This record gives sequence, structure tokens and C-alpha cells, in this order.
Amino acid sequence: MQPGEEIESLVGEIEQIVSEGKVPLTGGNQKRIVNADAIYEILDEIRDKFPQEFADARRIVKEEAETLERAQQQADAIIADAQQQAMILAGDQEVVRLAQQQADDIRDKAAQYERDTRYNAEEYADTVLAHLEDNLKSLTTSVTRVRQTLDENSGARNQSNDVNW
Repeated sequence: MQPGEEIESLVGEIEQIVSEGKVPLTGGNQKRIVNADAIYEILDEIRDKFPQEFADARRIVKEEAETLERAQQQADAIIADAQQQAMILAGDQEVVRLAQQQADDIRDKAAQYERDTRYNAEEYADTVLAHLEDNLKSLTTSVTRVRQTLDENSGARNQSNDVNW
């Protein structure tokens, strides 16, 4: 499952419980009697899932940072190797010039690789965090609706309990 899909599924279960709730005899299509325990169980599951979503996002960002670090180390090693080769060939002016040009090319390629890798890592992390943000917004909206429904149902029950037979 993609990040957040489990939470979306659990929110769907809450919506289903609310939509399948019994309509009280007092009428009103917005008021329903629902199984609060079932909703609370699902909300507990959602709370359990959130830490995993955050841990996954942190893991992804950490992996991307490690990839960037490895790319930087490779670039440094390539540059050091090129510089060492240039020093060995320092006797011949043309060879030195070519070695320096190669070192510059390698440095430019390594720097470009680092920029590209960093950009891709940041884009990926941004995408994951945006998806997580959307899931949080959706969950917040759903929880608000469920709470409103529970509040409305609670009001209907209190009114029906006040009726004297």
C-alpha cells in the first residue's frame, strides 16, 4: 500500500459506519445513531498508523541524504584521482593541460550529478510530505464530520430521553 492508503481506508470505514447508522424516529436525514465503539476503534488504528507515516517520511529523507553523501564522496574521490593523475603528468605541458581539463570536466559532472541527485531527493521528499499532508487534511475533515455527527446524534438522544411517556 502507498503511504496513507491505510489511513484513507480507515476513514472510509468511519464514513461507512456513519452512513449505515440508524436514523432516529424523530426524523432528520443528518442525524444518525452509530456504534461509537467501532468508530473509536478505527480512530485508535488511525492514531497507530500516523507514527509509521512519519517514520517512513523520515527514512526516505535519510536515505536520500545518504545517497547525496555517497555521491559527494565519489565526486571527491574522482577529483582527487584526477588531480593525482595531473600531478604525475606535470612534466609535459600539453599533458598537464589535458589532465586539468579532464579534472574540470569530471568536477563539473560530479557537481551536476550532486545537484541532480539533491533536486530529485528533495522533489521525492516533497511529494511524500505533500501526500502525507493531504492525508492529514482528509483525516481531519473526516474526523470533524464524524464528531459533528456524534454531537448531533448525542443531541437527538438527549432530547428523546427528555420526553415523558
